[in-house]
Amino acid sequence: MTTLSYNKRAGFNYTLSDKYEAGIVLHGHEVKSVKTGHISLKEAFVTVHQEELYLTNANIPPYPQAGNIESYDPTRSRKLLLRKREIRHLIGKIKEQGLTLVPIRVYTKKHLLKLEFAVGKGKKKHDKRQTIQSRDEARRIQRAFRS
Repeated sequence: MTTLSYNKRAGFNYTLSDKYEAGIVLHGHEVKSVKTGHISLKEAFVTVHQEELYLTNANIPPYPQAGNIESYDPTRSRKLLLRKREIRHLIGKIKEQGLTLVPIRVYTKKHLLKLEFAVGKGKKKHDKRQTIQSRDEARRIQRAFRS
């Protein structure tokens, strides 16, 4: 299992709880581009359309060796593959509690590309400050142990 892309801001901007794994529907040249590490999950999120999940706003630039691909949109919505039972469960959670689905990382599993996403609740500004403060404190303690 090789991680190809990781969303560093996900843990900072959201309080993450349940994690899920889904397949991604991609074109052939997009697969090659992702496997070379050219994907960005910075502004990406998972949306629901008619009982289907889509990865929205993930940037996958065109594969350079694929030639000129006309009318290619690097940030198009890409369908996620999950079981119907899981999709219905997630839709219920999102509607009831006002949560969101945040992509965490893209990785390979055997020869397939998978997306790991989590159910997240947005953090407030003071929560983010608290996260920074606790991270700095842990760093200071680590330095003290080394000395």
